[in-house]
Amino acid sequence: MNRATTYRGELHHTIKNNYIMMRIEIINGPNLNLLGKREPEKYGHSSFEDYFSELKSRFPDIIFEYFQSNIEGELIDEIQKSGFSSDGIILNAGGYTHTSVSITDAIAAIKSTVIEVHITNISAREDFRHTSLIGRNCAGSISGFGLDSYRLAVEALIEMNNSKKK
Repeated sequence: MNRATTYRGELHHTIKNNYIMMRIEIINGPNLNLLGKREPEKYGHSSFEDYFSELKSRFPDIIFEYFQSNIEGELIDEIQKSGFSSDGIILNAGGYTHTSVSITDAIAAIKSTVIEVHITNISAREDFRHTSLIGRNCAGSISGFGLDSYRLAVEALIEMNNSKKK
């Protein structure tokens, strides 16, 4: 039996067979809508939507939500919205990682744990990509493992969630 539980401004959970399912939101920033088309030698040949389906199949007991925007304000709105209703956020802010004080502040303002993710190894790229403004407000950062960086972030959130219960 599945049952959704909603509390004003608090975490929303689904209960399945007396087990509270985790809610994880993946938020992708600029140009990540072009995965599979944009520079496939760096970012791979798979679209994020295809990978997202694989991720949901791999973790059937997690409720995933996905949001992508090329617009900074929309990313901030989504962080604020899901930051009080999810157990964790996996954030690939794209180029905004290195420039957005506002996204950094939005992460600081929410309760959900945020993991910063990058498909490429940002430390091995251009100098301006070596600095992450958002990282200071994230629980951790995973980069350089292609789309598998998202799976690693899911596993980190699961471990962090389990350690909170102990």
